[in-house]
Amino acid sequence: MQTDSSFTFVLFGGTGDLSMRKILPALFEAHRAGGMLAASGKIVAVARHVSDRAGYLEWVNEHVKPHVSKNGVDEAAWASFLQRIEFAKIDLGNPEDFVLLRDAIKDLPGIRVFYLATGPSLFVPICHALASVGLNENARIVLEKPLGYDLKSSNAINDAVGEIFAEEQIYRIDHYLGKEPVQNLLALRFGNALFEPLWRREWVESIQITIAEELGVEARGDFYDNTGALRDMVQNHLLQLLSIVAMEPPHSMDSDSVRDEKLRVLRALKPIDPDEIGKVAVRGQYHAGVIRGTSVPAYATEPGVKPDSTTETFVALKVEIENWRWAGVPFFLRTGKRLADRVAEIVVNFRAVPHSALGASALRAGANRLVIRLQPNETIRLYCLAKQPGEGMNLASVHLDLAFDRFFREGQMEAYQRLLLDVINGRLALFVRRDEQEAAWRWVEPILNEWAASHKPPKPYAAGTWGPAAASAMLAQHGTCWLEEEN
Repeated sequence: MQTDSSFTFVLFGGTGDLSMRKILPALFEAHRAGGMLAASGKIVAVARHVSDRAGYLEWVNEHVKPHVSKNGVDEAAWASFLQRIEFAKIDLGNPEDFVLLRDAIKDLPGIRVFYLATGPSLFVPICHALASVGLNENARIVLEKPLGYDLKSSNAINDAVGEIFAEEQIYRIDHYLGKEPVQNLLALRFGNALFEPLWRREWVESIQITIAEELGVEARGDFYDNTGALRDMVQNHLLQLLSIVAMEPPHSMDSDSVRDEKLRVLRALKPIDPDEIGKVAVRGQYHAGVIRGTSVPAYATEPGVKPDSTTETFVALKVEIENWRWAGVPFFLRTGKRLADRVAEIVVNFRAVPHSALGASALRAGANRLVIRLQPNETIRLYCLAKQPGEGMNLASVHLDLAFDRFFREGQMEAYQRLLLDVINGRLALFVRRDEQEAAWRWVEPILNEWAASHKPPKPYAAGTWGPAAASAMLAQHGTCWLEEEN
């Protein structure tokens, strides 16, 4: 992916955790690859915790370098990358400081990208301050999640930002959309005649989408306790993955064609009746347990968390899509912290054959299955039945495996690297449009409201397990189970 697009990348929150772990490492990898970033492109970090550029580069050496290049750092590439970085010491609470920013970047080339790696409470003040000094022209702005606390607050932020930047200037980032297997899901579906006839209610029995984490809330207890898993993961990541899996073939891969089809899926989600929420939505909270031999504390004892907190750290949902392709097919969504493993995957369970002359094993659920693993190992695996060697017609499950790191010699591009290059080059297809975001909030809100009104505590689960038993019971009612429970 070569580019001549010159740019000035302004990073607000330049000393923050996201900048250190994800954004600057991604930009370094693009720089190190050669040709992905224009030679004239500059990175301007904005922060107030260091005094000058020399101090900031020391900070970057200490906090960013450990997160780059798994096989070691190319010191020559690292040194040349640091030459791209400039620094502006700015107090985001003082609009007059943005004059200093304007002066610092006025002679730098190309499109201006403003990346807001800050809390959402600063999005609107930063946008107003940028506009006050004329920096909203020839610019793109990147907004991190969470974008609001509910539909009303999300609309308030979008309204305010939309007064300053046009929709085509706004890049609402969801890093799961940049992952290689998600891109390959699009290629698998729309580049091969093999799957499209099967990708519908007549042949698909159920679909599972899981994002599981071993980690707890870490140092984000105060933030997380006011957010919860439904807002933090379902409203954005899980519903975006659902829309990619279920969307109709777009007219083309341009940004609006793709996002139009995703929006149709989100608008077709069957509204959840408040009286039915207990049957189709499970929320849980982790208690003390053991993960990989290490004891971990209960959520309620984590720093920053209220001892009597009823915030959910686990959500499982049964979702239906009311359209011709998917009517009657259950989609099971699941996410949680302190679970048994770190995994993100999409599981498409195809229906069993209608009649088997080969024995009962050919009729079992899950005999034909597609598993798209997003993390930690990015793979696509197709399961089918084959005859075991020897006498008799004994069937066994086998799989066809696309492991990207073995099949493709060139290294995979990390999600943030792909998305940052898309921002610089003006490609919007992998970013969330406002109407998509509104549709997701509108569907999620009744669940949030019912949970808040019921005052029922989340169901407990021990850290190191796969969540509350009620999540398994929900699938059992439909004659199926989570993938890891089959063995």
